[in-house]
Amino acid sequence: MVVDDSAVIRGLLTRALEGDSEIRVVASVGDGQMAVNALQRNSLDVIVLDIEMPVMDGLTAIPKLLAVAPQVKIIMASTLTLRGADISMRCLSAGAADYIPKPTSTREIGGADAFKRELVSKVKALGAAARRAGSRTRGELRPLTPVPAAFLKREPPPVTLRPAPAVGSVGQVKPDVIAIGSSTGGPQALFEVLAHLKTGVTQPILITQHMPATFTTILAEHITRQCGLNAQEAKDGEPVVSGRCYIAPGDFHMLVTQRAGANVISLTKDPPENFCRPAVDPMMRSILRAFGGRKVLACILTGMGQDGLKGCTDVVNAGGTLIAQDEASSVVWGMPGAVAQAGICSAVLPLKEIGPYIRKFASRAA
Repeated sequence: MVVDDSAVIRGLLTRALEGDSEIRVVASVGDGQMAVNALQRNSLDVIVLDIEMPVMDGLTAIPKLLAVAPQVKIIMASTLTLRGADISMRCLSAGAADYIPKPTSTREIGGADAFKRELVSKVKALGAAARRAGSRTRGELRPLTPVPAAFLKREPPPVTLRPAPAVGSVGQVKPDVIAIGSSTGGPQALFEVLAHLKTGVTQPILITQHMPATFTTILAEHITRQCGLNAQEAKDGEPVVSGRCYIAPGDFHMLVTQRAGANVISLTKDPPENFCRPAVDPMMRSILRAFGGRKVLACILTGMGQDGLKGCTDVVNAGGTLIAQDEASSVVWGMPGAVAQAGICSAVLPLKEIGPYIRKFASRAA
């Protein structure tokens, strides 16, 4: 379903989506209330949801939509502004699965091949995840009921630990740095993991989350507020120090280099890797060179694709430790699935166990 108050935008989005033979738009409506009504009549996998609409806006609609169909995946269509990024982050916290930066004009939407590719790829990946979760089962749909205040803090469904092959050197060396990679569903996962690291963890934390510029600025602010960490969008040339959380800025690879014997941040516009900039692989390679393999604790969270696989393989081969999010708790088990199935993880854990695992490992005696 496409939800936008502009009929022109809805038409452009529908044509972009139905240009792929595997996607069918079964509903197109102009506000959040109409979306709730349409969802009660249709079995849907994915909703592309505008934020600013009359009658009922996107943020208000999210919990109501999920109350009707818990398995549906919601992609927010947001403008690349500070306000748009901030509201998008609130939407992700409310239960949206992902976002897509919306071009600012109908001409841009109609002609932006990159936008169309991103939209289609996210819809297909999230649609597959929704179907695995039972989105096509009519029994999952139920009439709308009042949403309790605690809904926005709802617990994920029970998950089963997926064991991974043990790595011989795991846990023998206290890490000097923590490196995290994430993509689709990543902001929510980061908030959950990082909330456990505000005490007892002194290592610098470096994070590459696939996000455009502006959005990464807001992500850092939300991590600081919600998780109690000193999180900032990384700046070129600044030192990597204990107790700070560095977020790769949108459209820049974030690397660690050595300058005058100290580790510093280096931001580059090198070509995208795995179709991404920032990308996880170059960050992991640079951290390995700067800190040495045995001193790196790497973590891969939910996300599409397999960014991070090559860089994390190098980290593990050099004696570092890698953990990944399990399939049941991931929005999309692409990135963590790639490292888990490669057999290079010391643990593949439900999301709620990752933060405590990192804290215990990072705060242990050397």
